[in-house]
Amino acid sequence: MAVGAASRRYMGPLLCINLVMHAAVLGIAGWSINKFIDRETHRHLGGNTATGYLLVFSLMAGVVGACSVLPGLLHVRAPCRGESLATAASTGLVSWALTALAFGLACKHITLGNRGRRLRTLEAFITISTLTQLLYLMLLHAGTLSSVFGPGSRNHDHSRCGQIPREELGTSQKPATPEFPSSDA
Repeated sequence: MAVGAASRRYMGPLLCINLVMHAAVLGIAGWSINKFIDRETHRHLGGNTATGYLLVFSLMAGVVGACSVLPGLLHVRAPCRGESLATAASTGLVSWALTALAFGLACKHITLGNRGRRLRTLEAFITISTLTQLLYLMLLHAGTLSSVFGPGSRNHDHSRCGQIPREELGTSQKPATPEFPSSDA
């Protein structure tokens, strides 16, 4: 079995897990930042000097992460997998970078202490989301090793992929430019 085919089998469920994790991060961080902005005290919120930064970067990571799931799902389901690989890989990498940044802030937040129950839950979700997003990226890049699903693969059914016909690829001539009537007459 090819590496790409084996990794593709696990991408769909992993993307669903990532979507749920990013939605949970969005929900918890949104609630917490609302309480934090209003300076309301809540027994489950707590906080320290890193709380504001953690909440902002968690919201950004959650939004970009949830949006990166769509190109990933399209890549898993698309008939031309090689062409959709670049989109899925680039959005996944940006999402993982922001999630890793939020993970770093969560580590700092843990080090400083004075965390409430909701913030500890947010830190756990960010940690799990960082790991699942990294696993997704590893599976996605394992697909590049496959000759079936990698960027070198081509689907020869032109009606499904909309590829350029071979006759047009070999021509190096420019199309004839239409001549316009001159204004001298």
